[in-house]
Amino acid sequence: MNDKSPIVSQGLADIVVGDTKIATVGLKGSGLNYFGYSIYDLAEKATFEEVAYLLLYGNLPTRHELDNFQAELHSKRAVPKELCSVLELVPKDTHPMDVMRTICSFLGNLEPESETNELNLIALRLLAMFPGALLYWYHFHFNNKKISTDTNEPNIASHFLKLLTDKELSDDCKKAFDVSLILYAEHEFNASTFAARVCTSTLSDYYSAITAAIGTLRGPLHGGANEFAMNLIEKYPNSQEAADGIKHSLENKEKIMGFGHRVYKVSDPRSDIIKKWAHKLSEDNNDIVLFPVAEKIEQVMWDEKHLFPNLDFYSALVYHFCEIPTNLFTPIFVISRVTGWSAHIKEQRENNKLIRPKANYTGPEPKDFKPITDR
Repeated sequence: MNDKSPIVSQGLADIVVGDTKIATVGLKGSGLNYFGYSIYDLAEKATFEEVAYLLLYGNLPTRHELDNFQAELHSKRAVPKELCSVLELVPKDTHPMDVMRTICSFLGNLEPESETNELNLIALRLLAMFPGALLYWYHFHFNNKKISTDTNEPNIASHFLKLLTDKELSDDCKKAFDVSLILYAEHEFNASTFAARVCTSTLSDYYSAITAAIGTLRGPLHGGANEFAMNLIEKYPNSQEAADGIKHSLENKEKIMGFGHRVYKVSDPRSDIIKKWAHKLSEDNNDIVLFPVAEKIEQVMWDEKHLFPNLDFYSALVYHFCEIPTNLFTPIFVISRVTGWSAHIKEQRENNKLIRPKANYTGPEPKDFKPITDR
C-alpha cells in the first residue's frame, strides 16, 4: 500500500470544494450574507419575496419588479388536479418531507423542464405551489376536507398561514413567520445544497436536483431539528425541571437537537434574530412556560457544553405560536430553501464540472481469486 496516504477530512469538514457568489457563512467575521446583504438587514428591512428575488436574480428588486414578481407567484399557486389526486393517495402516516419529495417529483412529470419551462419559471412555480400542495395533503388526511389552494393573501407567509388555519392571525405572527423564511432561505454549501449541486453537476434536470435536496434535508442531522426542539421544550412544565432534565440527558450523553453548528463556532447569527420574535410571540400569547423553559435549556447547554442555539431551536417556538403543527416544521424549511437551492443549481450550471471526489481506500490488500471448489 502507498505509505503516503492522502489527508482525509471526514464529512469534508473544512474542505473548500468550490466557489460561490451567493452567500457567506461565518467567513472572516462577516456572519451570514446573501449576495453581500447582511442577514440582519434582510430580516429587519426586507420581505421574504424580496429575498427570494435576490437569490433567484442576484439583486434586490425595484418596487415595479417586486410587484410583478409577487403577481407572478400569486398566479402560480394552483395545484394541478392530477397532483391533488396523487396527494389523496399518499397515506396519512407518511412523513411530510416524503410528501414534499413526491410533490416536487410528480410535478416534474406534469411540467417538465424545457426550453420554454426553464429553471427560473419552475423555481417560481415550486415556491408558489409548495404551500398549497402540502396543505392540501394535510387537510385531506387530517381534517377530512379538500381545500382550495389559493387565497387572496399577498405573500407566501400569510398565504401559508391562511391555508393552514383558515383564520386571521396577528401581524406579529405573520411577520415572524416571514422572517423565519428569510433566515432559512440560503446557507452556502450545506448538505442539501451540496446534494443539489452534485446532482446538477451530472447535467440532470432541475426537479431531480431539488428532489435530491429534499431527500437530504429529511435527515435529522440536517433538517428536522426544530421538530425535536419543540418536542423537547414541551416536555418540561417549568424551568427547573428543564434544567434538571437537560443535565440528566447530558450525563447520559444524549444528543440535544437545536444546538451547535458545523460552521459557526461562537453563535448562529440567525438564532439571535428568531429568538427576539419567539419572545415577542410568547408575550403576545401570555406564555409563562414555553419561552422560559427554552431559555433555561439554552443556559444549561451553554454552561455545561458551551453550545449555542442554532436557528432551529427558537424557530420551533415561533412556529408553535403561529399554530403550525410540529410535523410540518421541516417542510417549511423546504418552502423557503427552494430559493437558495435554485440559486446554487443556476450557479453550478454556469460553470459546471462533474463533482466526483476521491475516497481513501481502507479495505483489504489484493487477493488471489480461488475457485469455488477451493474456498
